[in-house]
Amino acid sequence: MTDAMVVVRPGPLSTVQDLGRRGVAHLGVPRAGALDGPALRAANRLVGNEPGAAAVETTMGGIAVRALRPLVVAVTGAPSPVRVDGRPAAWGAPVAVAAGSVVDVGAATAGVRAYLAVAGGLAVEPVLGSRSADLLSGLGPAPLAVGDRLPVGPRPPYRPAPELVPLPAPPAELVLRLRLGPRADWFTPDAAALLARAPYRVAPAGNRIALRTEGPPLVRAREDELPSEGMVLGAVQVPPDGRPVVLLADHPTTGGYPVVGVVPPADLAAAAQARPGTPVRFAVLPGRPTGGRPPG
Repeated sequence: MTDAMVVVRPGPLSTVQDLGRRGVAHLGVPRAGALDGPALRAANRLVGNEPGAAAVETTMGGIAVRALRPLVVAVTGAPSPVRVDGRPAAWGAPVAVAAGSVVDVGAATAGVRAYLAVAGGLAVEPVLGSRSADLLSGLGPAPLAVGDRLPVGPRPPYRPAPELVPLPAPPAELVLRLRLGPRADWFTPDAAALLARAPYRVAPAGNRIALRTEGPPLVRAREDELPSEGMVLGAVQVPPDGRPVVLLADHPTTGGYPVVGVVPPADLAAAAQARPGTPVRFAVLPGRPTGGRPPG
């Protein structure tokens, strides 16, 4: 496997991501993987890859790479200007790039995370079955830096590329469905009603581990310590300040803050594209809160 791209400008935070590590939470290893899974799949579809091939996930500021051999690339996710050797190129479509050319994905004009896929997929060394960078455990490749060289796998068999891969726009309001439990009873009886009506916003402090919110605190009915227990993707923890925190792909596998509810994984792609300040609305699902530990 030979190197096919070199990083010219890494942007604020660019990492290699595929669809993540599955079945290793019992080892204390998070899932990791692309925060916006549909956008990663779309980029791979455009260049003919399998849906879970590894690509570059950028954060707000884009990335620039130089092709070391002829490549086919595609950019999806957060809308961003794309240029090849300074000339405008298509976003959301396959683009042929000559050896020596520079592909520059500019700062996102909306949303947060863009995905740069290349035909053949990034062929960095897998760890525990995934090529994803995990910022919590440190597994997988480090965040990209100037001069990093990236290998690319063999070109996939020719497949007619779709003219359009529809993806939702970054959210003007982030609506997160919430199934209450397993620790909803650790909060006052009006906590669910407050979650459903309160004007929360995405806080600037979020990252790949969690989306943090700003808004009225949830008041606990119990003040005793909760033993550390298993955490799942989408769990909504409530730390001592009372503001809900939604766990994302690099979340820890255990935690000691009570979980008031769990957001379905299907809603988390929008969370990956919600900029700081975006209004957040929790849509509490009907049904009784679940009790006990979150499912594994």
